[in-house]
Amino acid sequence: SARCWKKFLRASKAPLESPREAGGESSPVKFLWFKIITLFVFLPGASAFAQATGESVTAGWISILPPVVAIGLALLLRQVLISLLCGVWLGAALMEGNALTGLLRTVDTYVVGALADADHVAVVLFSLLLGGMVGIISRSGGTAGLVLRLTNWCRTTRSTQLAGWTMGLVMFFDDYANSLVVGPSMRPLTDRLRISREKLAYIVDSTAAPVASLAVISTWIGFEIGLISDAFRAIGVEANAYWVFVQTLPYRFYAIIALALVAMVAIMRRDVGAMWKAETRARSTGLLLREGATPLADFDRLERDRPEGTPAPAHFAWIPVVAFILVALIGLWYDGSKSLGTSAPLYQIIGAASPFRTLLWASMAAVVTAALFPLITRRLSVQGVMDAFLSGVQSMNIAVIILILAWSLGQVCKDMGTAVFVVRAIEPVLSPHLLPAVVFVTAAVISFATGTSWGTMAILMPIAVPAAHQMIGGDVTGGHFTPHVAHLGTIAAVLTGSIFGDHCSPISDTTILSSMCSACDHVDHVRTQMPYALAGGIIATLTGYLPGGWGVSPWICMAAGLAVTWAWLRIVGRRVDT
Repeated sequence: SARCWKKFLRASKAPLESPREAGGESSPVKFLWFKIITLFVFLPGASAFAQATGESVTAGWISILPPVVAIGLALLLRQVLISLLCGVWLGAALMEGNALTGLLRTVDTYVVGALADADHVAVVLFSLLLGGMVGIISRSGGTAGLVLRLTNWCRTTRSTQLAGWTMGLVMFFDDYANSLVVGPSMRPLTDRLRISREKLAYIVDSTAAPVASLAVISTWIGFEIGLISDAFRAIGVEANAYWVFVQTLPYRFYAIIALALVAMVAIMRRDVGAMWKAETRARSTGLLLREGATPLADFDRLERDRPEGTPAPAHFAWIPVVAFILVALIGLWYDGSKSLGTSAPLYQIIGAASPFRTLLWASMAAVVTAALFPLITRRLSVQGVMDAFLSGVQSMNIAVIILILAWSLGQVCKDMGTAVFVVRAIEPVLSPHLLPAVVFVTAAVISFATGTSWGTMAILMPIAVPAAHQMIGGDVTGGHFTPHVAHLGTIAAVLTGSIFGDHCSPISDTTILSSMCSACDHVDHVRTQMPYALAGGIIATLTGYLPGGWGVSPWICMAAGLAVTWAWLRIVGRRVDT
């Protein structure tokens, strides 16, 4: 067994190429089935080991095995589908106590359960509709026309990356809408300027969840305010949850640093680690993806299928995007006002709306708008529009399967109590001054392991607020509760630590959508983005949450954090030759 395991690890580090690509010589592809068989033999052994040692599967240390196995294998093998499937199967096998039964439960319970959720179905549908919209725009020549128009403003890699960052800031009202708009809109231009797909996915992912969590009007705010209000009510304290939310904004160190780091990378033209290699490859060879990469969406095929001819006017591409944004914003107001009325504050109306329902409306409006222009101008026939739409939908198949498996793994972690185990593990080290830093790290670990930011917030907020109130307290004057500085820092640590996993976990739906909308290999996106996310988290902890717990002004902490971030990129980052 030890000898087989060594061969497995050695083979996993080699690229998976076919004998034809290797010039007919023997290649590591012969180890592919060996890898799969090894996984399916060794992983269920953990179930027998757990039973033999008497360790509890639920909320015990074994509960962290499924996400650790899935994430580790994805980074090791670069086979996301197999890795996620193994993670779900391992969790099901551990709970069932039988490998075969666990394999059956993987399909009939967790995969079916992921598809039975209405919100998940909505995500799948508007992802497919997005692919159809991109297919129509590409086939009609709108993408080529948009590139020609944008070239007048974005002439360099620096200005193009800053344009993508700015567009991400503008799409502040929802993280899904952010990824769905910024990725497809900027991809043709970044391809033209030889900016790697990994860099585009990083820009898209690093502005989606962070900016949505900071916006005072977004689809996140209703959920966040609701958690804060419920947590205070549970300890018998009446507080204005929205005002508490606003007061935590200066303490959102990680989210602010993550956004600032994207701009610094673009301005300084420096990159770190695997991202530098990807950018150097793209600039010097024109390969936007590494050899052997598997993009989650094959938008390049859609562009290759476009008939030769004059590019269409740019409005063939940008008007459907504008239609998407307008319908999404109007839909959020309409859906929220149905339950709260038009007299309620705007932030409450937006927070009460269903983002999934409104994004479905917006995606459908974008598809119809994209189809009208080529039909009216007779650039495409009805059959041509339908073929383009179906080709675009087909390009999203891999991404949809990965989303379903990621949701299945999230349910496995929930059933096994992975988050409960992590929370119990940090209780012995809780102290008033260390509370914000410990809560941030805990939230980051849970969100990375489970791939959900909202789920992490829902788990930690009812624990962190009472703990902070008991250790730190707060002032009650005139019937109004004023949180302590460290109390605000703890709440902000929950909100931003939860974003860490949503930002860079390979099993996060936002991370998967960013890879999909950028047509990037998912594992390559995670590997290249991870150094930036880890650096931002470490800097936020050392310069923000630790000194903030001792009462240092958040503005001083933020200034120090941004300065350290700039120095880190200046020292560690390497200049990419243009």
